[in-house]
Order: sequence, then structure tokens, then C-alpha cells
Amino acid sequence: MEQIIADLFPRTEVPYPVLLARMAGAILLGAVIGAEREYRDHAAGLRTHILVALAACVFAILSIESVHMAGFSDEQVRIDPLRVIEAVTSGVAFLAAGMIVFSRGEVKGLTTGAGMWLAGAVGLSVGLGYWFVAVVATFACFVVLFILAKIEMKKDEDTKAADGGKT
Repeated sequence: MEQIIADLFPRTEVPYPVLLARMAGAILLGAVIGAEREYRDHAAGLRTHILVALAACVFAILSIESVHMAGFSDEQVRIDPLRVIEAVTSGVAFLAAGMIVFSRGEVKGLTTGAGMWLAGAVGLSVGLGYWFVAVVATFACFVVLFILAKIEMKKDEDTKAADGGKT
């Protein structure tokens, strides 16, 4: 029985409570980023941003743990954790690009795509243990998506009022 448990839960470089906290943090911070997109009823909303952040976090954790795996200790095996960051960056960028649409002379989905990309970066940050970076980036995202959006809407209302509602 002990062997089964040891196989299911092998010793990790980062303790399990820390891994759990990192994944929970990625979920929470991804939710903050996705909340505004959800509020505005965009295709990639709360769940998408949570999943992107969580997936990036898991990839980061796996990159840390893979460096310390006994099976990879052979000198012929080379592990480069930075490749995981590159892969997550390009993978999320691919998803984000799919959100961008050019229709009737307007670009739509650009902010949602950027939010997904940031959710990936936040997930990587948390997964690698850089909580400060993740929290500051999430706060900055909140300011951009919520507060700057309010300022833009107010500006648009003022412009319409000045034009007599013609624009």
C-alpha cells in the first residue's frame, strides 16, 4: 500500500502544499483577469482565463520538477526549463490570436487575446513561485480592463454629447 501511495504521490522538489497554493493562486488570479471579459460577455471569459493561467502554472511546475526527476539525471539527458516558458508563450499566443477577428473594418478580440496571453504569463509566474510578479501583473491588468475601460466609456459619452449624438 505504501508503494502505491509513493507511486501516486512521488517526492517532489516543491512541497505539495506549495504546489497546491500555486495552482489555487493561478486559478484566482486567472479569474481576476477573466472577470472583466466575462462581465462584457466576450467569448473568452472567466473559465478560459482561469484555464489558461492554471495550464501555464502546471507547465511551470512540471518544468521545475522535471529538472529534479531521477529518470532525467543521466548526463545524456538535457532539460531546459526555459523551453517550457517559450512553449507556453507561443501556445497561448496561438490561442489568443484565434480570438482576434477583423470584421467590417474593425479589429475585435484584441484585448481578450492580450488578456489570455497575460493570464498565461501570470500562471507561469505563480507556477515558478514569483507571486509578487503575478499579483502586480494581475493588479495592472485589473486597472487596464476595468478602470481604463470606464475612462474610455466616459470619454466616448462626452464626445457623443459634444457632437450632439452624431458619432
